[in-house]
Amino acid sequence: MSGFIERAKTAIRNALDVDIRSTGKWFLLSVSIGVVAGLGAIVFQIASQSVSYYTLAGIAGYSPAETAGEHRFFKSNATDATISPWLIVAVMAGGGLVSGALVFTFAPEAEGHGTDAVIEAFHHKRGFIRGRIPIIKTLASAITLGTGGSGGREGPIAQIGAGFGSFLATRLGLPTRDRRVMLVAGVAAGIGAIFRAPLAGALFATEILYSDADIESDALVPAAISSVVGYSVFAMSLPADKRFVPLFGDQLHYSLGSPAELLPLGLMAVVLVAGGAVYIKTFYGLRTAFHKLPIWPSLRPAVGAALAGLCGIAMYYAFGQDPQALEVLSMGYGALQTALLDSGSIGMRLLLAIALVKIVTTGLTIGSGGSGGVFGPSLVIGGCLGAATGEFFHGLWPSLAPRQEIYALVGMAGFFAGCAHAPISTIVMVSEMTGDYNLLLPTMWVSTLCFLMGQRWKLYEKQVPSRLESPAHRGDFLVDVLEEIHVSDVPLGKSQTVSEATPLKEILELIPKSRQNYYPVVDAEGSLVGIFSTDDVRSYLYDDAVWPLAVARDIMTTNLVSVTMDDDLNTALRYFAERNLDELPVLAPDSPGKLLGMLHRKELIAVYHQRLLDEKKAIAEHD
Repeated sequence: MSGFIERAKTAIRNALDVDIRSTGKWFLLSVSIGVVAGLGAIVFQIASQSVSYYTLAGIAGYSPAETAGEHRFFKSNATDATISPWLIVAVMAGGGLVSGALVFTFAPEAEGHGTDAVIEAFHHKRGFIRGRIPIIKTLASAITLGTGGSGGREGPIAQIGAGFGSFLATRLGLPTRDRRVMLVAGVAAGIGAIFRAPLAGALFATEILYSDADIESDALVPAAISSVVGYSVFAMSLPADKRFVPLFGDQLHYSLGSPAELLPLGLMAVVLVAGGAVYIKTFYGLRTAFHKLPIWPSLRPAVGAALAGLCGIAMYYAFGQDPQALEVLSMGYGALQTALLDSGSIGMRLLLAIALVKIVTTGLTIGSGGSGGVFGPSLVIGGCLGAATGEFFHGLWPSLAPRQEIYALVGMAGFFAGCAHAPISTIVMVSEMTGDYNLLLPTMWVSTLCFLMGQRWKLYEKQVPSRLESPAHRGDFLVDVLEEIHVSDVPLGKSQTVSEATPLKEILELIPKSRQNYYPVVDAEGSLVGIFSTDDVRSYLYDDAVWPLAVARDIMTTNLVSVTMDDDLNTALRYFAERNLDELPVLAPDSPGKLLGMLHRKELIAVYHQRLLDEKKAIAEHD
């Protein structure tokens, strides 16, 4: 008894030791990724603001408005009176030219919004991202956004964080699965830092990989650790009074007065889904059009940026040189901040115009090959579209829409949830960015409706529906499916048995008449005692002294590997792989020596494929 207790103690200590080593490994890796991603977010923020300070503000006299919680590292003297509209176009075209030259010369995969490239690397490239990508993406995106290009920061920072996670895993020689997890942790750290939303960063990174309601659960804990660390590192670069202030400030504290207010909010979801469909179709339509332009790829971002600048000028003059009309350029957070605080000061007409033209300028900037994200523009489009809808319902039905600003906040979440198919992380993201958790109920309501109604359109093309369709989990589902099937479900091959006393001469006469490769050997009672293959027989042919005297007992191997009808196919496949066999003897579970037939590897694989097809068909019919 004492020996048993000691062995149990040893087993527990060994298990704890392995767990501690594994936990410590992921803690250190996640912290390292968080630190680097947080520093990368600081560098990216300073770089984009410096470009804006010296070009857009310094040359064109335009300094885009920032959010209430944002910190300017460079104080600009640009005012509404110093704006030179045509110089804005020149600056944007120059930024597109430099950005395009950087991307298409050194890292073409840094083209576009970046998030799709990370998703593709996870599913199809074993989590591998070239080491130069984060550097090129940082520079190109800082130039694109800093010179007025319409884009966001999530794509660049996601690629920066993911790139380091992938680089670190590769340098440490970690397995593919670990590299994929570290890639996701890098995305989480970057998003959590740049948007000051650590919880949402972890959820976003694990949810954005799939278009259905699925999540990369294996990466959730490392993503949470790296996101918290990335957020903390980035916060240290901010003044003390802004370190823990939400991105859009801490003045947004709204609440519903009645559950009946959910009715017009539900109707707004229809508007948001329609706007999302237009956004996605316009974005990819413009991207296709730019790819067909008969010019060098490096020049396309300059053309797109110039056209986006012209759209901004048209808005500027159409609304009486109102600087808020220029929010269709750059990130556009200034208009969104105003809509969240007092949407009535902008007016429904300008809100709608900003939302619709922002769709075009984003497509022109990013679809042409410019470097930037699509999350930021989505927030602006959704917020302005929501605020405009709120203005409409407030005029039509004041008692059910008393605060239009609620529609702006909920519209941000609903619009992106429908476009990106990421409802959970978007709900948390908007709540963390605005510091307002009182609207969780309407935000969940609208985001869920948009997610359900927006299934036909997908902002991130590289998303796969679920882990079942992801190459990253192909091995997981192989085991799952094989464990559900038993040997009894596979048709067995009939095999002629050979008595252990059969002379080699008779075996040589038998082989040419048979198509078998493996020959089970039985004793006088018919119980399986061994097996031999045609290769085993061949080794006796050239031994003149022995082969005339040899019998089946001399040729066979007694080191048998067999299965029963109750064994699952995962067990059988493991035996096939370990012994490099094509057939396995199947024995009766209640009579160990009784041979029932031979299990063929090809039959096993055929049954597995058929079961997998049946499951996919069942899932498709269910959806």
